[in-house]
Amino acid sequence: MNELERLVTELQHRGHEVERVEDGALLSGRNVQLALFAEADALGEGVIVRAHLDLDLYVDEDALPDVMLGVNLLNQGLDFGALNLDPLEPDEDENVMFAVLGRTTLLLRDLGDVEIARLERHLERFETEVTETVERSLSGNQHLKA
Repeated sequence: MNELERLVTELQHRGHEVERVEDGALLSGRNVQLALFAEADALGEGVIVRAHLDLDLYVDEDALPDVMLGVNLLNQGLDFGALNLDPLEPDEDENVMFAVLGRTTLLLRDLGDVEIARLERHLERFETEVTETVERSLSGNQHLKA
């Protein structure tokens, strides 16, 4: 069993709704789904868990310079993750769009109860921090205009 399969099993034992998909897993959060990826640390010191939060925000390449400045400003206030722009496949008119994602990474010593509890706290704080930051900026507009 690889690290991702072991992580999914541990989270399910703790009562979480987790579904395997392709090379990752989907964890249902309070109001969102987090994509989880896990792999052994290259130094053999534990398990690296990466989480992606799709915010359903999309940016056209024409607005990219302003949005990048706004994302950089927002990232300065984040402690548990970062906002990233992820390129999407061009549409039929060759327009490039970018999805705004929240991402975080955590190194666990192992997949025991103590470390899984630490992961749960980290993911909860990450979800809260990123969604509140984005909601505040969208309602105030000052960050995205930068």
